[in-house]
Amino acid sequence: MAPTKIKIALADDELLFRKGISFLLQREKNLEIIFEASNGSELIDHLKSLPEQPDIILMDLKMPLLNGVEATKVIHKMFPGIRIIALTSYNTKPFIANMIQVGAVSFIVKNATPQEVIHTINEVAQKGFYYSPDVMKIIHDDMLTKKTTRSNLDTDYLTAREIKILELICEQKNTVEIGETLFISPRTVEGHRNNLLIKTESRNIAGLVVYAIQNRIVTLKNFD
Repeated sequence: MAPTKIKIALADDELLFRKGISFLLQREKNLEIIFEASNGSELIDHLKSLPEQPDIILMDLKMPLLNGVEATKVIHKMFPGIRIIALTSYNTKPFIANMIQVGAVSFIVKNATPQEVIHTINEVAQKGFYYSPDVMKIIHDDMLTKKTTRSNLDTDYLTAREIKILELICEQKNTVEIGETLFISPRTVEGHRNNLLIKTESRNIAGLVVYAIQNRIVTLKNFD
């Protein structure tokens, strides 16, 4: 039985760049491009009409009609199971922090190597999010410098096991790796993770990372 492929949609108004990414990814045996779009409106129309949704969208952020930031907001609400990786030429702290807030689970800078692009996609497919050490530091610094209101949730409400799992998630370990570290089954890990999502009111795994940083549950040492 052939392994399940990661289904990908591409949204970018630069035709040459989009076709280049498509050509690169189609060469990977575990990746499948199911459609392309030239702007956010076209992307959302495709998503509404398809019987099967992509696992991951590579989303350019500067597009006509509906840009990637606004499209990410819409898709995150309408199709919360789709993971959005931002394609960007911008790598600044305010920009990255803003995109995390609207639902992006990873970032690919447009001058990244093919290996970095493929690695990011596979990490997101496996773990639900992927932030490079540089991006993790930006998130961390942004949360510490902002006068952000901490969550109303008392962190004592989290059990010691949930906090440990949250720390391992921030180390970007997947379900199997967390289970092996704590000597528990993957199903038990998933149960704890779902509890964390509910208790912290996070929308996805990336939200758990932001929550952990914001509430000082983890520090940069967890990202090394």
